[in-house]
Amino acid sequence: MKQMKEDVTSAPSEGVYIYGMFVEGAGWDRKNIKLTESQAKILYQAMPVVHVSAINSSEDDDPKLYCCPVYKRPRRTDQNYIFNVMLKTSQVS
Repeated sequence: MKQMKEDVTSAPSEGVYIYGMFVEGAGWDRKNIKLTESQAKILYQAMPVVHVSAINSSEDDDPKLYCCPVYKRPRRTDQNYIFNVMLKTSQVS
């Protein structure tokens, strides 16, 4: 989403809005809602509000989406892993 926490005034009709996430080693383009190259000497960048909802799909992932793992702590271990979020990017994987 383009909104930050302060801009959200109501709950979504499906799923949840989450905030307080950071992306590590990449940048975030709020205008185009996609991952970008990180800026020099900036390791972490705050993410806007993310709308999360579950889907049941066996389709192949879109190559223009990056499957980004989400962890509840900066230390990335199996115990801290929560889920993956699909983020738009201009890079094709």
